[in-house]
Amino acid sequence: MTVITIRVDEETKKMMKEIKVNWSDFIRNAIRMKVEEEKRKNLAKAVLINEKIRKKSRGEARAEEIIRKFREERHVGSSS
Repeated sequence: MTVITIRVDEETKKMMKEIKVNWSDFIRNAIRMKVEEEKRKNLAKAVLINEKIRKKSRGEARAEEIIRKFREERHVGSSS
């Protein structure tokens, strides 16, 4: 396990001592929750970006259709 260090002021340290909490576990869990929250935000942003791109491309031929068209034209052109 990796060790990280944080600094708190004296008043905060006194308040922490008054409460029976495993601060290491608390901080580890808080970090995990924040990381998961940020991952969800990033995923949501990616979905929104994907939707914007998808909406902009409506009306245009799909890549598969374009490729199929080029292959058919190439095939017709080579058999002449």
